[in-house]
Amino acid sequence: MTTSAAHPTPLAPFDPTSLLDDELLERFRSRAADYDARNVFPTEDFEELRELGYLTLAVPVAQGGRGLGVLDIAALQSRLATAAPATALAVNMHLVWTVTASILRSRGDDSLALVLDDAAAGEVFAFGVSEPGNDLVLFDSVTRAERLDDGAYAFTGTKIFTSLSPVWTRLGVFGRDDGDPSAPLVVHGFLDRTTPGHTSLGDWDTVGMRATQSHTTRLSGAVVPASRIVRKLPVGPSADPLVFGVFAAFETLIAAVYRGIARRALALAIASASSRTSRRAGGDPLALDPVVRWRVADAAMDLDGLEPQVDRIASDLDALVDRGADWFPALVGLKVRATETAARVVDRAVTVAGGSSYRADTELGRLYRDVLAGRFHPSSSDSAHATVASRLLGPA
Repeated sequence: MTTSAAHPTPLAPFDPTSLLDDELLERFRSRAADYDARNVFPTEDFEELRELGYLTLAVPVAQGGRGLGVLDIAALQSRLATAAPATALAVNMHLVWTVTASILRSRGDDSLALVLDDAAAGEVFAFGVSEPGNDLVLFDSVTRAERLDDGAYAFTGTKIFTSLSPVWTRLGVFGRDDGDPSAPLVVHGFLDRTTPGHTSLGDWDTVGMRATQSHTTRLSGAVVPASRIVRKLPVGPSADPLVFGVFAAFETLIAAVYRGIARRALALAIASASSRTSRRAGGDPLALDPVVRWRVADAAMDLDGLEPQVDRIASDLDALVDRGADWFPALVGLKVRATETAARVVDRAVTVAGGSSYRADTELGRLYRDVLAGRFHPSSSDSAHATVASRLLGPA
């Protein structure tokens, strides 16, 4: 278990197999192809994870949770992704909110206590942040947030990539309040599913990560009460702890999922090279072919370079390391490197496996489609490069 003010030093490192054992992963892997083919939510996976207490990984032990730090949760998410990437990515969005709340609490900010309280009570959080046409992510919004007389806000707009659409009970949303045109605000809050004014369009029919069921959500005056409004920030870049917490949790856990995909792709490449033979080489295993060996080694070296990057960022978050203004470049850089590394490793594995992987019903074919989603998660490569350049060279 990780070391932080919120997570005391344990006697032994956390073992992710203690929660996600091999038998469970094989069950998940056996269902993944069917979920993908039918484009349906991974209901059985989700219920098993719920029963394991997976949705309370970041909830303090005193509240009935497991009280894990970012390093341990990232390890679990990577392991889960080796069996069911879409399931891991879907539950990731719930974990982003609970880990954000934990990151803030460990730094003395309890403004997201309601997230941990609700998660402890069995509520499921989704991430209603991504919007069509908004490449500023958390720094501005194209959703309208209208302040009501009692301090509540009515949100109207469109949210895309709403993972966990069939099961969420709490939706983290944000929108722009232009009540004072000279000082517009970005307002963050949590919508209760029982509140009217939201519609899931049921439009998730993608190339990969199909089981996440990340439908578009349309908000039409959906009201979030004042008690569940957690931030009102000026439009534009912000160093507010909430913004930091969301970026830190999102980028690190996304990187963990794609690390898991890369691990599985490498394992499949090794298995394929070891089991296939070459008539050109007199029936020898492909594992003896110098070109195949180079490709497998290249994939392994890529993955080997990624492993400590995820762990270092997660460990620093748990240990409350103060990187100051260097945190954001580090976080966006991690996400881009993780998703791009995973894509390269999967590509090498497909090349090693050959034409048999060019089928929608093969595991490697599915990973090839799933890993494409990595480029669409914030921060994009363009945005990440702009963030790093601004830190090194100053604003453009």
